[in-house]
Amino acid sequence: MRKTRCVVPVLLVLPLALARSASPKVLVICAPGYPGTTAQARPVMEAFAGAAARAGGWPSGSLSAVYHERAEPGLARLAEDDAALALVPLPFYLQHGPALKLAPRLQVVRDSGAAETWSLVAKKGTVASAAALAGFEVAGAPGYAPAFVRGPVLGPWGALPPSATVRFTPAILSALRRAAAGEKVAVLLDSAQSSALASLPFAGDVETVYRAKPLPGTLLCTVGDRAKGPEFEALLKALAGLHKTPEGADALQAMRMVRFEAADLPGIEAARKAFAAAEASSR
Repeated sequence: MRKTRCVVPVLLVLPLALARSASPKVLVICAPGYPGTTAQARPVMEAFAGAAARAGGWPSGSLSAVYHERAEPGLARLAEDDAALALVPLPFYLQHGPALKLAPRLQVVRDSGAAETWSLVAKKGTVASAAALAGFEVAGAPGYAPAFVRGPVLGPWGALPPSATVRFTPAILSALRRAAAGEKVAVLLDSAQSSALASLPFAGDVETVYRAKPLPGTLLCTVGDRAKGPEFEALLKALAGLHKTPEGADALQAMRMVRFEAADLPGIEAARKAFAAAEASSR
């Protein structure tokens, strides 16, 4: 009886098309360089979408979620008409947000917090400043958005020399081994990777040469005008409180999240300006 009392009144105010589940909406999660595949993540995505839909009072089957660990299929999925919400890291948002018309509404809070702190690691004694990265390869998961690396992350340290290249790689351990061996490679690590650095057998051969100021991490965005109306506002409100229910907390934990909170719009805007400046200077 409790389920009936909760859900039925909400359904009465939903648009008819949604109430009939004629066009289920999709949350697209795209995190280039992160572990797992679309197929491997499917059970977790289904559990999360189900918990979110029930919390928001949506009909069964009206919300689904899909994960992509590569940018290309993620972008293709976001281009489809039923993709109403996107959960993406900050560099993806800065790189593709304008074209996709992404609008940040919430941000993910993990065990380490909502912000992400990027660290640059290189062979010990080889990099004392940004200028010393001449001829270096700067590699890491956010490398698919070079202006993010050059701007929001490394910009406060100094301009990267023109001969420095930014490269995307999900193979962080391999890049660190190359750096430890003395190759001209500097590796960008996120908070979790940085915390694990000391446990590596070659940790004594590398050092953190720069640690960026904290930046917004993972953002939940609406996609264009596909997520308008009271039903979406109800869903977003429910997501912000999802951690308060056992089902919601379990679904979040399976995705290595603690909760959602309001997006840090000033922080996102500051990162956007730094990204735009770095993009303009590289032309």
